[in-house]
Amino acid sequence: MVKNLIKHLLLITKHRWVVFKLCCKAGIPLRGLLHDLSKYSITELKESIKYYQGSHSPIIEAKKDKGYSEAWLHHKGRNKHHSEYWYDAGVPEPTPIMPYKYTVEMLCDKLAAGIIYQGKNWTKDYQLKYWMKEKETIKMNDKLKDLCTEFFTEVSKEGIDAVLKKEKLQELYKKYTI
Repeated sequence: MVKNLIKHLLLITKHRWVVFKLCCKAGIPLRGLLHDLSKYSITELKESIKYYQGSHSPIIEAKKDKGYSEAWLHHKGRNKHHSEYWYDAGVPEPTPIMPYKYTVEMLCDKLAAGIIYQGKNWTKDYQLKYWMKEKETIKMNDKLKDLCTEFFTEVSKEGIDAVLKKEKLQELYKKYTI
C-alpha cells in the first residue's frame, strides 16, 4: 500500500509537471499550475493507490473491478478540462463548447498522459492514434472533437513544439467554435 502510494504520488506529480510545461508553451501557465490538484484528495488517492498499475490509469482498473470509479466521478466533477465535466444529458445541447482555456488544458493533459504512460515508447503520432479510438466514445461537442483531431494530426506531422503555440491554438479554437 505504501509502495503504491509513493509510486502514484510520483506519477501524478510527474504528469502535473509535464502538463505545466505544456501549458506554459500554450500560454496558459496558471491552468498548468492548478491542473489536477484533486488527484491529491483522499477520495481520488484511496482508489488510485488500490488500483495502481503504473502503465495506465487506476481508474480503468477500478471500472473493470467495480463497474465504476469513485475517483473518476470525483475528478471529472472538479476539473473543467475534462469534457465530461460539461456534459449534461438533461439539456437541449448536452455537450457544449468548452471555454478556450479548458480546451487547451485538455489538449496539454492528453499529450502529457501519453508522454508519461508511454515513456520512451512515446512518439509524436501516439496521441492521434489514441484519440481516434477515444473520440468514438467520449462525451464531447462534435466541433471540439474536430478541433482535437486536427490538433493531434498536426502534432503527429510537425511535433509538439511546432503546434503547441498560443497563436496557433487561438486560431484553431476560433476555426471550430466561432
